[in-house]
Amino acid sequence: MTTALRVGTRASALARTQSGLVAEAITAGTGRETTLVTVSTEGDVNAAPLASLGGTGVFVSALRDALLAGEVDVAVHSLKDLPTASAEGITLAAVPTREDPRDVVVARDGLTLGELPVGSLVGTGSPRRVAQLEALGLGIELVGVRGNVDTRIAKVRSGDLDAVILARAGLARLGRLDEITEVLDPIQVLPAPGQGALAIECRASDTELVDLLAEVLDDPHTRAAVTCERTVLAELEAGCSAPVGALADVVEGEAGEELWIRAVASSLDGAVAVRRSGSGPFSDPVEVGRKLAAEMIADGAHDVMTPDVPSSEEGK
Repeated sequence: MTTALRVGTRASALARTQSGLVAEAITAGTGRETTLVTVSTEGDVNAAPLASLGGTGVFVSALRDALLAGEVDVAVHSLKDLPTASAEGITLAAVPTREDPRDVVVARDGLTLGELPVGSLVGTGSPRRVAQLEALGLGIELVGVRGNVDTRIAKVRSGDLDAVILARAGLARLGRLDEITEVLDPIQVLPAPGQGALAIECRASDTELVDLLAEVLDDPHTRAAVTCERTVLAELEAGCSAPVGALADVVEGEAGEELWIRAVASSLDGAVAVRRSGSGPFSDPVEVGRKLAAEMIADGAHDVMTPDVPSSEEGK
């Protein structure tokens, strides 16, 4: 009898839902039984401000440690939480088809951002969102907020906040799209690199499992797009919580499939930003990302970004 694959997940409702979807896809595609194993991460159990927790990887490291210790066979992450540097002994085996990567508003009384009165309290834990929302000049007051989807939306329902900004992908996976009052156009607010995508990791030494997960779960278009976005982030030397937005799409060009990417690097107050777009071959997402990042750096991207403020956008 084949032993069930142990799928490591964080404890939040969103994380367990995402991991459950992956586990079901593994079983459907391979016939292998799976079981979810909950792993507590520092970002989950420590209520201190994320800025004090060390930033990049606070929602990822414990799952990776469980992989390397042989406690789980597969780890499921929100891809935007992954550090851009690779982890020794661990392979990104699959990036499944991406959900809609855009940000959304959940506001009182069904309001959009533009309809909120001046001075309205809008919650977000993301420096990227703060920078881009400040640049819109709407007169809203942005308030730092932590917690899972339920916690954040509850602050709107209770009247503590007038609105919160979340990732559409999380609400889609939780079946809560009807609570959205506005979907933000990426022209206004570019999502985080990798937003809407999942990352499926396993031990590099489990080569048979790596190949199996890639065959069953990996989506080449999604992987190319997020690789391009994360290359921009890495080349800008910015952490996953930096005020950097990027979104790549696979489009049909004259010579076949191409990648088209747009990105922004902002000051935290949104007063200054470097925006660029570019395109290149679908077959080389790293080079497309590097080229765009180099242009942004030449335009002063490093000068406008303030030091990285550790945070995470998981579940938002």
